[in-house]
Amino acid sequence: MAALSHSLLSLISMVFLCASLVMLWFVILSGITSVSPLRQTYFLRANTAGIPGALPISQWTYFRICGDNNNDCRSARPALPLGSAWGSDHTNVPAELAGDYDQTTSYTYWYMWRFGWVFFILALFFEVVTFFSGFLAFCSRLGSAISGLIALLALLFYSAAVALMTATFVKTRNAFIREGREATLGTWAFGFAWGGWAALFISAVLFCVSRHARKQQGTSAAAPRWRRRKSVRSTRSYDGRRVKEEYP
Repeated sequence: MAALSHSLLSLISMVFLCASLVMLWFVILSGITSVSPLRQTYFLRANTAGIPGALPISQWTYFRICGDNNNDCRSARPALPLGSAWGSDHTNVPAELAGDYDQTTSYTYWYMWRFGWVFFILALFFEVVTFFSGFLAFCSRLGSAISGLIALLALLFYSAAVALMTATFVKTRNAFIREGREATLGTWAFGFAWGGWAALFISAVLFCVSRHARKQQGTSAAAPRWRRRKSVRSTRSYDGRRVKEEYP
């Protein structure tokens, strides 16, 4: 019964981990293709008409700046600055966003998104490691402990990633709105990102619980056998004394 419970918890942990991985991949691959749901996945959509070098509508994805419906995407770039949507000419760009980094982006927004971008990659790496170590969780408590620790490490990086993502693009949206430009957050990207975080959190907790639950159940199962052996020995000792008294 203990082994069945442990295996079931490990299985549920793996299901939530796989769900988190799928949603994280949707976020990272946004803008790579126009196939749904990647076509609807972007962090921010803003009206950038009239800004030199910018598309009429700009959508920020993980690797690219794209146009409406993630079409007309520019070349992929790792940790792309927000200012990749426009050029070095900051005319009509919200002053809060423009700066000298990459000749396009302000100091604050450059570092906020750069670190957020990297933390997503680190979270993905440790989630993949957790996935492979998760098969050990079916076999032993040690496997559950290892998987739980790696999952918690992935959760740490994922938490930093979604926090920086939210701060960066909410502030960017507000900056565009203050300039009288229409801007909206990407519900699909934010849904996938935070949904993946929640699934990873549940998976990490279940990996830890599966290790602890098996230990408790194993201890409780051993106690009745010890009591039975003690009871048998006591009975036999009593019977032996009684026979000795009756037959000197």
